[in-house]
Amino acid sequence: MLSGLDPSGGAGIQADIQAITSLGGHPLPVLTCLTVQDTNNVYGAEAVNAELIRQQLRCLAGDIPVHAIKTGAMGNAAVVDVLMEFLESRPDVPLIVDPVIKAAGGGDLADDELVRAMKEKLFPRAEMITPNGVELVQLGSSDNEDQAAANLLKAGCRSVLATGGHGTGIHIINTLYNHSPEPMHWEVERVGRNEFHGTGCTLAAAIAAGMACGLSARAAISQAQNYVHRTLLNALTIGQGQRIPDRGIQWER
Repeated sequence: MLSGLDPSGGAGIQADIQAITSLGGHPLPVLTCLTVQDTNNVYGAEAVNAELIRQQLRCLAGDIPVHAIKTGAMGNAAVVDVLMEFLESRPDVPLIVDPVIKAAGGGDLADDELVRAMKEKLFPRAEMITPNGVELVQLGSSDNEDQAAANLLKAGCRSVLATGGHGTGIHIINTLYNHSPEPMHWEVERVGRNEFHGTGCTLAAAIAAGMACGLSARAAISQAQNYVHRTLLNALTIGQGQRIPDRGIQWER
């Protein structure tokens, strides 16, 4: 996976590592950016040199089989280009994209150039993108989530899993839009009244882990949602901001 470093340990690359390990996969963590971050917000970010990431990917691929790729915060557009180059010779490797634009506290994690690179290059290659409601309407250029998802599909996305964690109802409703006649919905009981730090990273990483283990996209989504729900039932209070999922739970597939 390619993700940013959250020094609070709540989101980013550490969330990916923990989720993938819990679900029976072996993570290959490649850092895309370093952040100044706590459980409240992101205050700064600096991308890792894209050439270093290129060398890491080449080195890993020469030694270890890659069964799925998950991305989070990408750092800058140059990192997107490096990943696209890597994927050219791996058309069958599923790519799950968590299109991280802003932290839950509002801090920016992507500039306009990076957003454009994700939409034009990364999204059409992805098996699935997993935006939350805020990201969906921004990326899909519409305040209506159904229309925003339709716009993204028209622009080349294969499927869009719109996550409902930013809502306020008693259930979280996650919706999978693809090129089927009707979207598919999942209802998950909401845990607590406040948002958590790192749930989007955890969900996308869990989906990637499921697909790496051979599950279909829909089966991987179902497993990932059940896993995330359990991590939130046991959420940890580590700081003064949002609680974080307890991704160290024992998971039986």
